[in-house]
Amino acid sequence: MPRRIQLAARPEPVSVVPEETALIVVDMQHAYCSKGGYLDLCGFDVSGAAPVIAECARVIADCRAAGIPVIYLQNGFSSDQREAPPTAPVWHKSNALKFMRMNEAYAGKLITHGTWDHEILPELAPLPGEVVVPKARYSGFAGTNLDQVLRARGIRTVVVIGVATNVCVESTIRDAYHREFFPVMVADATLAAGPGAQQASEFNVASFFGWVTSGAELRAALGSNQPA
Repeated sequence: MPRRIQLAARPEPVSVVPEETALIVVDMQHAYCSKGGYLDLCGFDVSGAAPVIAECARVIADCRAAGIPVIYLQNGFSSDQREAPPTAPVWHKSNALKFMRMNEAYAGKLITHGTWDHEILPELAPLPGEVVVPKARYSGFAGTNLDQVLRARGIRTVVVIGVATNVCVESTIRDAYHREFFPVMVADATLAAGPGAQQASEFNVASFFGWVTSGAELRAALGSNQPA
């Protein structure tokens, strides 16, 4: 029988098999976490990023130590924006694409492959051999091979961290739920875009799509020796 652990969470504890669990790190890029990145330029508050980055680093280390695969999502577009033609809703709704159209000096510099903005934060960089799934939509499952990557590894539970809680994190969790995965969001390892959005997303996940835990609770369940 596979080893099960009990993870404290909202709305109730969830039973997890570590060998059937993956960590999904959503879009921890300069675009969403750094001053001068796309979100900051578009007027979203990224001042709370530092503790979230630190908690993400701890969670990633915890999962690596426990043998849980770490899978990164990296959001962005080709320099010619072939993934986002004017016929696609993302052309109209992506704040980064709109900002670049309105500010010629930033054209091709925001969440564009090969740019600083697109880069995963160095302190959270993937290790050699860890999977990085490129995406050009909010959900990590939209137009990607993420589902195949997870199923090939026999994954049933996905622990999700990253940004933005109410956009790409929640979209990925919703799609994971609809694909019969068990999603667990680590709340203090996520950062929302917009006032009140963090609480709303935590409510949505806990009430309808999965479970909400904390980094400290995850460490306790995994038996990590890292400080809380």
